[in-house]
Amino acid sequence: MDAVDVIRTKRDGGELSAEQIDWVIDAYVRGVVADEQMAALAMAILFRGMTGPELSRWTDAMIRSGERMDWSQLDRPTTDKHSTGGVGDKITLPLAPTVAACGAAVPQLSGRGLGHTGGTLDKLESIPGWRASLSNAEMLAVLREAGAVICAAGEGLAPADRKLYALRDVTATVESIPLIASSIMSKKIAEGTGALVLDVKVGSGAFMKTREDARELAETMVSLGEAAGVRTVALLTDMSTPLGLTAGNAMEVRESVEVLAGGGPADVVELTVTLAREMLAACGMSGAKDPAEALRDGSAMDSWRRMIRAQGGDPSAPLPAAAAHEVFAASSSGVVTELDAYAVGVAAWRLGAGRARKEDPVQAGAGVELHKKVGDRVTAGEPLATLYTDEPARFHSALAELDSGYRISDSAGPVERALVLDRVSA
Repeated sequence: MDAVDVIRTKRDGGELSAEQIDWVIDAYVRGVVADEQMAALAMAILFRGMTGPELSRWTDAMIRSGERMDWSQLDRPTTDKHSTGGVGDKITLPLAPTVAACGAAVPQLSGRGLGHTGGTLDKLESIPGWRASLSNAEMLAVLREAGAVICAAGEGLAPADRKLYALRDVTATVESIPLIASSIMSKKIAEGTGALVLDVKVGSGAFMKTREDARELAETMVSLGEAAGVRTVALLTDMSTPLGLTAGNAMEVRESVEVLAGGGPADVVELTVTLAREMLAACGMSGAKDPAEALRDGSAMDSWRRMIRAQGGDPSAPLPAAAAHEVFAASSSGVVTELDAYAVGVAAWRLGAGRARKEDPVQAGAGVELHKKVGDRVTAGEPLATLYTDEPARFHSALAELDSGYRISDSAGPVERALVLDRVSA
């Protein structure tokens, strides 16, 4: 095999053979195929796309580049959720222990934030003592003790994706739907879960801005999951405005704990319960305890505390707080008709809650707390949001972003948009 021939085949609109795909993925991991050659192939895939058989084989080759985890020792079915990322999207935190409280096991491998989207691991690391890196044996022990584990993917899981993901980020090939789908699904299938629910975000704060693109991605991922023997369902959910009232690491943990205590913002509760029911149904436990009841009776909170303690964290410890804060007030009276998720996400990022590069540090206490959302009435001078950071010099740029995200009108405001927009299944 030769890398140039593989690149040329795809560049000219041809279909890569199974042998070509197996070879190029394996050779790239071994360093035989250089970064510049894989970058050229990724660009060719972005322009030419991939057929169903090509994409299935490509994803399978990425899975086979590393280990595939096995949870057959557990006495309960496994189910997981993956979100394509958004602003204020802390759903994994209340969701995993809620599903565990209903009788399923949740082996959740999560990531860190980049740019305007938050990362689950960054949020959880604001809890004193909590560890993101666990061995497979430690993951199994936490699952047995708490029913759910949230941690970082190990080095042995889909190493081909790790290399290719970093390359796509610096070569303007991130937007390719086949490459997005194979990246997500190679890790999730290798994770070893029996069922998977995908939360595909749509809107300004999401990677997929239109419903059409989001549905194409959802259908592609569902097809890949089902082909690999993983029961897979996708929901398209709204990310035109932030989820909940917080965007920032420790603040989102606090809000998640409020949900687990039976309170919290209505949209966060709704999506947690909706996704939990889908996860239970996907792994054959639709007749189990209802997730809404698990939130009401405290069993979801019990699972959360067991999970945090099992990973070295103290669920009762105070969460970090930022050193400085500044209020963003309304310049006029009326009704909030727009609160752009992207603007809020960028504001939180500029305050220090996110990172521009993977190696950048994040501030645990930084972020944005929202006091008014779409449909709320406000008077001039009333607080719309409070900004938090350890570095007051960051306020200026963050306030400018937030100012562009709020729109206040004299009218009654827009018709409320549904949180769940569509459902995709095999």
